[in-house]
Amino acid sequence: MELLDNLGSSEDIKNKSIADLYKLCEDLRSFLLSNVSKTGGHLASNLGVVEITVAVHNVFDTSKDRLIFDVGHQCYTHKILTGRRDGFANLRSTGGVSGFPNPQESGHDAFISGHASTSVSVALGMARARTALNGDYSVIALIGDGALTGGLAYEGLSDAGHSGEPLIVILNDNEMSITQNVGGLSRHLARLRVRPYYLNFKKFYRKTVKKIPFFGKRFDNLLRSVKSGVKDTLLPSSMFENMGFIYLGPADGHNIKEVCRLLKVAKEMSKPVIIHLTTVKGKGYKYAEESPEIYHGVSEFNVKNGEAHSVPAETFASAFGDTLTKLADEDERICAITAAMQSGTGLDDFALKHSSRFFDVGIAEGHAVTMAGGLAKQGMIPVCAIYSTFIQRAYDMIFHDVCLPGLHVLFAVDRAGFVSDDGQTHQGVLDVGIFLQMPNITVLCPSAISEMEHILKYAAYEIPGPVAVRYPRGGSDRFASDGPPYEPVLLKGSNEKTDVTLISYGRMVDNIMDAAELLEKRGVTADVIKLINISHISTDRLLPLIGDCTNVFIVEECVSGGSLASKLIFELVSAGYKGSLFALYPDTSAIPSASVEELMEMYKLDAAGIADTVINKKA
Repeated sequence: MELLDNLGSSEDIKNKSIADLYKLCEDLRSFLLSNVSKTGGHLASNLGVVEITVAVHNVFDTSKDRLIFDVGHQCYTHKILTGRRDGFANLRSTGGVSGFPNPQESGHDAFISGHASTSVSVALGMARARTALNGDYSVIALIGDGALTGGLAYEGLSDAGHSGEPLIVILNDNEMSITQNVGGLSRHLARLRVRPYYLNFKKFYRKTVKKIPFFGKRFDNLLRSVKSGVKDTLLPSSMFENMGFIYLGPADGHNIKEVCRLLKVAKEMSKPVIIHLTTVKGKGYKYAEESPEIYHGVSEFNVKNGEAHSVPAETFASAFGDTLTKLADEDERICAITAAMQSGTGLDDFALKHSSRFFDVGIAEGHAVTMAGGLAKQGMIPVCAIYSTFIQRAYDMIFHDVCLPGLHVLFAVDRAGFVSDDGQTHQGVLDVGIFLQMPNITVLCPSAISEMEHILKYAAYEIPGPVAVRYPRGGSDRFASDGPPYEPVLLKGSNEKTDVTLISYGRMVDNIMDAAELLEKRGVTADVIKLINISHISTDRLLPLIGDCTNVFIVEECVSGGSLASKLIFELVSAGYKGSLFALYPDTSAIPSASVEELMEMYKLDAAGIADTVINKKA
């Protein structure tokens, strides 16, 4: 990796020959494979944009020019080229490089990004700020065809094209199929449009023909009509051009010379420009090219054979997928919806066996939820499987289109609570507050994997309105409950008055049970109460379990403003409880990249941290 080793900064790229840039891309791919195979991370998407990223750094200076990544998980090459290579030894972990752009990490990262379809809106905002403040820099948005399934992308494109603001949108297309004839003709016209003599003639034409007295404007209108007619005859109508963009492409996104040329042309156009580049996801690594979905996000693996170092154990997601598939085997009303997360939510088998009732809507969580409302209204039982961090994107739809009318939609909220690796943009610490605000909804939180089957059946057939079942990534099976009714359960208690009572739900039940044992060793007696239904808690049932204990601690891995504790403390006080009530939760919603174990320790939500806090706070 000689070229990469001798690269001082991204500025050095500007002096390299095209041949050297290709060698640099080889070095970058080798570096990515070597490091990500050891740390895990997003692999296929990063391998696919190496040439595009190198070309951007060849043409632009990201210390002042603004490069906005959509989603952001394809930013590894950009980070390597901007002085963060050494941090990849601890990629997505404490003290290492984050897996997504973050301006706090480097001035080369123009904007934080972790959720999809946002880049064009951000780019337009920056372009308008540049114009308003007389700035002198370029604005580039890099968006994939997958992110174009999100509605926000089209809102941004529509406004950007209409605005006339100079900006460049690079469309990284790694899936769209373009037929040979249309593709060849389109590429030919793209090459013709960006040739220097064509551009020079176009500038001359604009300056002279339109200004000719009497017939100049009429002649211009006539030529425009002829041009449009020819294009409409030969090519499909370009949505982007209709929006107001100059469209360049499609071109080979792995051809550095061509990509650099298109970027330079777009930079000089002073208009909204879309550069359409076709790429291969997982480029340069056979296993990732053949199975880009599997190598989208990976754990540690063997580079030589592509095999993972560890076999995944049963998880909440796999138990959810297995159970839902069994329910669908017997009930044609059961259908599954996901937003581009089929494998991650455990729905591969469901999609295979019940393809007519499986709907992957792409990166469009709002649409997924509202469509689920339509399905439910007409008699289906839709199950909407979305990660906690992405359910945030559908807040209004959950309220307006499902909960307000009380429709029977099941939300399978995966990755709830702390999430390792992906950092601030992917933590599942807001969904409790989101769902507890909603009318007509029941929120269920299994603490053990084996509970998933009876909880899903209960949610599907015993609860008439909307239901959210939230669970973390992975999971254990230590303290399972038998089944409904899901009232508060005294997991650990005695007939005598205890010093403290610990209350929690979900995987935090494991931690408070372990904390209770540590407290006992330190001379503090502790009862443990487990909750599954956190939306409908009867104080009449809960108060007898608390008994005469005067110190109650409610432990959660969610933000304080949207926590169960904020609701439960009010209800217990209103019901006449006279003891001391404490809430233990993270003191921020901006949770960094680290393992779940490290995060629990960091926020004192592991067993030792809970025990220490209890001893320090109890009356």
